[in-house]
Amino acid sequence: MAERTTPGTSRVTPGTSRADLIADAALALLAERGMRGLTHRAVDEAAGLPQGSTSNHARTRLALLEAAVRRLADREAAVLTPGELSAAGHGGGGLADALALALHRYLTRHRELLVARYELALEATRRPELREYYDAAGSRFRTMLNALMTAAGSPEPERHALSLVAWCEGLMFACAVGSYHAAVPDRAELRTGFTELLRGMLGENAVAGGGPVLQDDRHDET
Repeated sequence: MAERTTPGTSRVTPGTSRADLIADAALALLAERGMRGLTHRAVDEAAGLPQGSTSNHARTRLALLEAAVRRLADREAAVLTPGELSAAGHGGGGLADALALALHRYLTRHRELLVARYELALEATRRPELREYYDAAGSRFRTMLNALMTAAGSPEPERHALSLVAWCEGLMFACAVGSYHAAVPDRAELRTGFTELLRGMLGENAVAGGGPVLQDDRHDET
């Protein structure tokens, strides 16, 4: 399959399955046109597929939304790289650097994914069946953060993980679609923010000395 660009975001690489191609096109349409612009016909056109292909894969609108949520979770995992975060070491300093790297990568290279996520999150508030699917797809990140906070020495890992999520979500919203959309913090600023937050949770000594700064030499294709 030749490389193809779907509206708004991602480069489709050779070997992409039809299911992922459809879901990628759905995410791109959500970012570009919002929920009203997401139709089976529009996905076919955006993905460069024959009419009816999306309907054959996801017969209902709910099935199409669920496919988009599943693909979103997979692509966010590729951006946020749980393995990279887990390898940051047990100290809060290393974790602050790894979190800053992941968040900066998301904000500077994948803003359209964030917009699509907000569209899906809002739709999930109106569709209980999608809410359940959306929450289940995102559970991997909550589990990962709980484990990271436990490894970092948090006395209350679940509560601290929630605080981290809330801080990240607020920053992502402000920088992707809010009043700071034109002023994304650089990695050093993000690392300072994470360090301050983790210091309050883990104590001064737990955050001191994060080791060498991680290099972001990945070429994202999500």
